[in-house]
Amino acid sequence: MLLQPTSILYLRMSILKFFFILTLGAQPAFANNRFDYQHVVSAAQKLAAAPYAAPPRIPDFLRNISYDAFRDIRFKPERTLWAGPTSRFGVQLIHLGLYFHNPVAINIVDAKGIQRLPFSTDLFTYGRNTFKDQIPPNLGFAGLRITYPLNNLNEQNHVLVFAGASYFRGVARNQVFGLSARGLAIDTGLPTGEEFPYFREFWVEKPDPKARRMRLHALLDSESVTGAYRFDVYPGDQTIIDVTVTLFERKRPKLMGWAPLTSMFYYGESKARPAGHWRPEVHDSDGLLLWSGTGEWLWRPLTNPERLLINSFEVEGLKGFGLLQRDRDFAHYEDLEARYDLRPNAWIVPKGDWGKGEVRLVQIPAKNEINDNIVAFWTPRGPLPPSGKPIEFSYRIYFHSREPGGLDRGRTLATWVGDGEEKGSKRVIIDFAGRSLAALPENAPIQGIVTIGTDGKLIQQNVQKNPVTGGWRLAFQVIPPKGKPLELRAFLQHDKVALTETWSYILTET
Repeated sequence: MLLQPTSILYLRMSILKFFFILTLGAQPAFANNRFDYQHVVSAAQKLAAAPYAAPPRIPDFLRNISYDAFRDIRFKPERTLWAGPTSRFGVQLIHLGLYFHNPVAINIVDAKGIQRLPFSTDLFTYGRNTFKDQIPPNLGFAGLRITYPLNNLNEQNHVLVFAGASYFRGVARNQVFGLSARGLAIDTGLPTGEEFPYFREFWVEKPDPKARRMRLHALLDSESVTGAYRFDVYPGDQTIIDVTVTLFERKRPKLMGWAPLTSMFYYGESKARPAGHWRPEVHDSDGLLLWSGTGEWLWRPLTNPERLLINSFEVEGLKGFGLLQRDRDFAHYEDLEARYDLRPNAWIVPKGDWGKGEVRLVQIPAKNEINDNIVAFWTPRGPLPPSGKPIEFSYRIYFHSREPGGLDRGRTLATWVGDGEEKGSKRVIIDFAGRSLAALPENAPIQGIVTIGTDGKLIQQNVQKNPVTGGWRLAFQVIPPKGKPLELRAFLQHDKVALTETWSYILTET
């Protein structure tokens, strides 16, 4: 079957119309001050032909600022660009400091042409900080936020944020920010260390007053790769972003990850919570979902492993993949501030055929919830264009709370793992749910199909109707090999027809 995983260890390194007292810096980026995506492609190609130059260093007092001090630096809402009578959309700017060290140039594209937004401390309030007068006048920005009346027609809400390297985060209506997407992953998981490309310049097109789409472009740079990106943003019940990418290589990376996603999983229901923690679960996402070209759906519950590892899932004709937060029950988190029950899913749908490749899932041990410890991305297996030629691909990202379109079978509701009855054995319990499962009577001849990796032993299994969820529960026990992880796969079938997605899990000793 497809989507077979291979495990390896991984070492990881109401808002007013915008106005400036200062005028916009008129800095045409291109000939004749005219602009389209091909101009960004040309800029990326030209950049790739020159040696890489690291971004300028920002002052140490901004690099070393504390979290609380950085939070005191806030963009003035009344300086929001456009939001109001002239547009549904708005743009707010982000200050450099703390995690954000790379200055970013931001340009506005409108009927007047291209205009560079100049940095000014007058755009921000600094709270208790006393260093305002020390900030260089040409500091630059860390990124930008896109606003839109997402939850209320009379209120602007943050819908998309670009800040730090090539990271961007989106939300749909009535959600809070959670996982991140990235422009590109390079050499993620290799012993030589990961390279982090960054968006060095943005061009934001002014939308029409009644437009429900915003378009912006970005120029990516790194030691190995440059790139042109176009983002078409459609906020709503599900926020959709169409991403168009053209890459140029300075040198060929050992590993290139397309459409990467980054999230956090501290602990969930599958294992006991850490000692002293009161919240039942803490995570931005609880699983990786894949849809292969053969039509198979695969669900891999996330975990916070004792050892660092990567799982690779080989796929041909990828239809979609993403990191999901399926558990939407507030009682499973009980966190009124973080609201993990409102964190978005991110679902990637390729445009066109991405050919052969694999989805890689990186799971990194975490001692707290502060740092992201989950990464998922697609890496192509087929030959890439020769050096100097563009690498082109495009895809759509859905930020939402729903299941992806096309999922026509039962899904995994929850996974629990504990000790089994025999010495050294493990008990695994999986709840599956869905309309087709709920319609089946209690005496339906449902079969649980369980496969395990080499050196493991399946010693018991059973399937029964779950009257609480309306779905079905599969329970089994296995004896894993000592000192090695054990791959598990399971699904439910009836009359040799799969009723559910394939559940996939890696069982470790702890």
